[in-house]
Amino acid sequence: MKAVILAGGLGTRIGSVYGADESRPKPMVTIGGRPIIWHIMKIYGHYGITEFVVALGHMGYVIKEYFANYVLHHTDLTIDLEQKGFTFHSSKVEPWKVTLVETGDDTMTGGRLKRVAPYLNEGESFCLTYGDGVSDVNITDLVDFHKREGAAATVTVVRPTGRFGATILEGSRVSQFNEKPSGDGGHINGGFFVLEPSVLDLITDDQTVWERGPLEQLAAANQLSAYMHDGYWQPMDTLRDKMMLEEHWQSGAAPWKVWAE
Repeated sequence: MKAVILAGGLGTRIGSVYGADESRPKPMVTIGGRPIIWHIMKIYGHYGITEFVVALGHMGYVIKEYFANYVLHHTDLTIDLEQKGFTFHSSKVEPWKVTLVETGDDTMTGGRLKRVAPYLNEGESFCLTYGDGVSDVNITDLVDFHKREGAAATVTVVRPTGRFGATILEGSRVSQFNEKPSGDGGHINGGFFVLEPSVLDLITDDQTVWERGPLEQLAAANQLSAYMHDGYWQPMDTLRDKMMLEEHWQSGAAPWKVWAE
């Protein structure tokens, strides 16, 4: 199974306070010296999902350069200047396969997902999440829940403060999906989806917003399951969020750090 990470947004709410819109894209903002996209991939990797398709947009080249040099920066090596060759020694890198796809600076979330479709395994379920949020959600349990439910899509729902939108639930199915109405502390979209390939047919073009048309249609058709997660979940939308995540990491007990060193 592959995991798709949406990493093309502008990150305008973070702004230039710590460089997310000028020197690096939002998924490359660091927590504990590592980009938040790395933390997200470590979560999936812990549960055995090691193939990633990253939908790039704003300053996507920065993410490309990071992964292109990842082995170089995290492995001992010998450089033979005369032969112009490299010999890599002790490996300190994860067994990941990362496909980086240019999906356009102005493409919406649904459009980005549609553009990475050629890099997914035909007929196979896949995971989807955003490149700016972490959680201690159990991915194995999430995937198993999706399979049991038999719906076309499963969304992890969380319960943060009321400033976010809400999903209306009937049992384990979403009957109404509203991305950001006036919130009252109800369940909201926490990302960490599991999807069937059929959902791609609901995306018409680059301007399709995944959280509107497709998810709303799936909910109306009783094809959107809700995996309730009562544990830790934190997006990185603002400088305050970034500082909170950094504090958690520096404490040595970051809730989303489910992997061992």
